[in-house]
Amino acid sequence: MRWKSDEVLMRFSVITPSFRSSAWLKLCIASVADQGVELEHIVQDGLSDDGTLDWLMSDRRVKAWAEKDGGMYDAVNRGLKKSSGEYLAYLNCDEQYLPGTLQAVAGHFDRHPGTDVLFGDSLVVDAKGECLCYRKVQVPFKYHTLVSHLQTFTCSTFFRRKIIDEHGLFFDTKWRVVGDADWVTRLQRAGIRMGVFRRFTSTFTDTGENLCLSAEAISEQQLLSDSAPIWARKLDFAIVWHHRLRRLFGGIYRQKAFDYAIYTPASPDQRVTHHVEHPTFVWKSRLKSPFV
Repeated sequence: MRWKSDEVLMRFSVITPSFRSSAWLKLCIASVADQGVELEHIVQDGLSDDGTLDWLMSDRRVKAWAEKDGGMYDAVNRGLKKSSGEYLAYLNCDEQYLPGTLQAVAGHFDRHPGTDVLFGDSLVVDAKGECLCYRKVQVPFKYHTLVSHLQTFTCSTFFRRKIIDEHGLFFDTKWRVVGDADWVTRLQRAGIRMGVFRRFTSTFTDTGENLCLSAEAISEQQLLSDSAPIWARKLDFAIVWHHRLRRLFGGIYRQKAFDYAIYTPASPDQRVTHHVEHPTFVWKSRLKSPFV
């Protein structure tokens, strides 16, 4: 089934669910608008009352809808059904694309026609835009995702239109926080072909109020874990260590010094370049979180 059969496909559709995140949303939009590829940025706002709608509906860089929704994943699904891109992506308000990301992703898809979902690497930054840690990924191992956490970030996840047109694999709206983990496990059950793009593509801002790092996220992850086979739950310790060893031998814990450029609250109209001399994969402020 094709949701936009009357339109010519453009290169990218980026979906952003929005609710009471005006300041962060402005930075997110700026990071999409300067990507230099044919795209549509669909912002699906849940009737924010924090001033977002005072400017969003007239922002010509986006296609904006303001309507009541059933939560973040319902908003993403609504955006996906309105989209017309050849490649699809989902970027939250507190996330940004790094320069040249979408051009590079399109090139990777063009060179790898057998890959339907692509996972890139991410940077975690603080509210001022300073790097806290890097997050390199591997293709997720289904049972690790179920019993521990999803080690990829949605801000660095890209997929072909066939995922929704041919497979109908939308997000399950019964979840409020871990719907991305559920979605990836359903992709794997459906035999969707996945790949890794070894490049920093996006930033995730640790604002201190992120839903994915909340107590509700921990509760939902436990529900997801309960759906794993009994053998996987009994062997969760071994599965977690298998994951860590896989990362170790895959070079995930090594990174040279690098620069990155993002929009910040102090510079909302121009990217600011940051240098990271001693990169770390340790997310120090979240060491007790089961999701890191």
